[in-house]
Amino acid sequence: MTPGSPDDGAGAVRRRLPDGPGVWCVNGPAAVAMWREMRPPGAYHRAAGRLSPGDTLLDIGANIGLMSVFCARTCPGLRVVAAEPAPDLHACLCRNLAEHVAPGWRAECAAVSDRAGRLRFTYYPEAPGNSGLYADPHADDEITLAFLRNSGVDARDAEELVEGLHDGVEFTVPAVTVTDLVRRYGLARVDLLKVDVERAELDVLRGVEQGLWPLIGAVVAEVHDEDGRLDAVRRLLRSHGFTVDVRQDPLLAGTALYDVDAVRAV
Repeated sequence: MTPGSPDDGAGAVRRRLPDGPGVWCVNGPAAVAMWREMRPPGAYHRAAGRLSPGDTLLDIGANIGLMSVFCARTCPGLRVVAAEPAPDLHACLCRNLAEHVAPGWRAECAAVSDRAGRLRFTYYPEAPGNSGLYADPHADDEITLAFLRNSGVDARDAEELVEGLHDGVEFTVPAVTVTDLVRRYGLARVDLLKVDVERAELDVLRGVEQGLWPLIGAVVAEVHDEDGRLDAVRRLLRSHGFTVDVRQDPLLAGTALYDVDAVRAV
């Protein structure tokens, strides 16, 4: 738990984002690629546009905090509670929140799952945004290859770019649930729950206790549609009163990655 002041992250560099602020990151190109996800017409951009002053964002799988930074720039006065388990990313997250988010933010160095405890986590130094509890280097290579090819990169060049990209380092991290975070920080409501956790998205949603669902106004999530996960996420959100919109970034065509944008039905 880190209120208020940033930690110093070893190896952190400062990178100016295209049409955006300067941020602290561990990998400049990765930060630029993640910032692209905040641009229209993506789900993160649409979700941020629905926020109002005084709202609360619960940023799960925050990485270096680009969603929190983007939302705070869109909606000044936003309250942010963020969670990121990788220590190097968490250090950058704290520095970025300190620079770009209203005072009162909180950042938890933990994974978010369906239960509290300690879990094995795989960190990709060359592709930090793909790190997670359910890392699958082969599948992650294939997703990245599809993205590069759809972006117009030559197939042979794409193969070279992906080589070694998902060589991971494993370690154990603390885990909490959404329910834990809501109670720990006394959140009266969560206007936007953002989930980007690389195959653990259903675990995160299952960690919301039944009685807390009415406090959540909207959910935006990146979902890996493996083993029926997308349908399970859609059913779960609909069962709790959300209207669910599912789309796929054209650059991710041919992959199992989808954006889920869910808003509580009026």
